Amino acid sequence: MNTSQDGQGPTVVLSHALALDRHMWDELTALLAPRYRVVRYDHRGHGQGPSPDAPYSIDDLADDAATVIRSVSSGPVVFAGLSLGGMVGQALAARHPSLLRGLAVINSAPHYADRTLWDTRIQAVRTTGMPAVADASIDRWLTPAFRQSADGQAVAARLRQSLLDTDSLGYVRACEAIAAMDLRAGNRRIATPTLIVAGRHDLATPLAQSQAIADGIAGARIVEVEAAHISAAECPGELARVLDGWMQTLPAEAS
Repeated sequence: MNTSQDGQGPTVVLSHALALDRHMWDELTALLAPRYRVVRYDHRGHGQGPSPDAPYSIDDLADDAATVIRSVSSGPVVFAGLSLGGMVGQALAARHPSLLRGLAVINSAPHYADRTLWDTRIQAVRTTGMPAVADASIDRWLTPAFRQSADGQAVAARLRQSLLDTDSLGYVRACEAIAAMDLRAGNRRIATPTLIVAGRHDLATPLAQSQAIADGIAGARIVEVEAAHISAAECPGELARVLDGWMQTLPAEAS
């Protein structure tokens, strides 16, 4: 897996959203790096991640994340994932609990009862490529008010380019994995301290999805931030404050 590392301190591993790459976290990384060692990586078929020559599951992506953690740390880490990354985090905590001292699940979901929307996106991208989902994705990812601001226009353009640069087969394989996932049983086994972050204006993974995750994980705490789906890009300062405040409550990293 291709990784980037910034800063020094307790290790935080960041896992990005569908159709983006590790640079989705650039602003948040800059805010966390003065106090933490921040590790980012690319999923299969995204950014500089390996090409997905065969179908895979969310569990497979969790095993990829476990490989990354073992390669960058000799002890347990904090793992924070957004959207697809949050799905990976849920599976990771159920499958590899010894690797984590904290789990943050951001703008994510544990299960989709209806896979129609995923089948529709898969067919569109198979037919006409990534431009078929670009406009609708940006509309879901960022609030209208933010997209219309000067900063928001620049963020939207950067995210759109990352989406267009995503390998279409990588996107399709990831959509297939999401459509087939059901993390609810595994979540009931999670004992890792867990923070759930929901976007108040998130239409892609609404508050009810975040609440379902929180309800399934014993002791999980849920907070809301002022954003749509890609909160790390829309409100990195608020998200950094939430994550930092929560991480200060976790047991100290083993030396």
